[in-house]
Amino acid sequence: MTGSRVSIVIADDHAVVRSGLRMLLDAEPGFSVVADAGTVHEAREAVEQHHPTVLILDLHMPGDTSLSAMPALRRTAPDTAIVVLTMQEDPAFARGAMAAGASGYVLKEAADTELVTAIRTVAEGGTYLQPDVGAKLAAAAPGDAQPLTPRETEVLRLVALGHTNSEIADSLYLSIRTVETHRSNIQSKLKLSRRADLVDYALRRRLIASP
Repeated sequence: MTGSRVSIVIADDHAVVRSGLRMLLDAEPGFSVVADAGTVHEAREAVEQHHPTVLILDLHMPGDTSLSAMPALRRTAPDTAIVVLTMQEDPAFARGAMAAGASGYVLKEAADTELVTAIRTVAEGGTYLQPDVGAKLAAAAPGDAQPLTPRETEVLRLVALGHTNSEIADSLYLSIRTVETHRSNIQSKLKLSRRADLVDYALRRRLIASP
């Protein structure tokens, strides 16, 4: 893809972030931002419409979690590489994102120095993990599973029972955004992105009864 136009969709729920990224990327030779999105649903629609070279995806977005949406995004547009842009420097999030289908992982604090390199790398078919995150990931024991907090366990139980994020928020007196964050954390810790796999995990741990 060297010398070819790199089309980009930016998905982040903060308009000021999207605006800043658009200015940064549109100024880069060969880059063209074709759309932006503020929710996972809008991101999916933009990808289906434009089939961009690269999707820049915030890890915590309103609606469906970004991690759970990645496999479907990859099936819809298999030639679109996903670069996660996030504030989460915990290597567990990077591991979960890459397992879910991301080709790149960059922290927002380093976007001005790392994002362009990440985009060019994944556009060429490679993978890019921000070096300091990669070092933490390499240092973590491979197979170590992080335990869920009591609140995450309760959110997982309700997810497995089929409740929506809104219903879980009402039940636990949380904001929907907090529930989305818990779900993302659960998926990262368990390295599971599909709801069916989360239900299976909950059944095996006896968090819910067998039907």
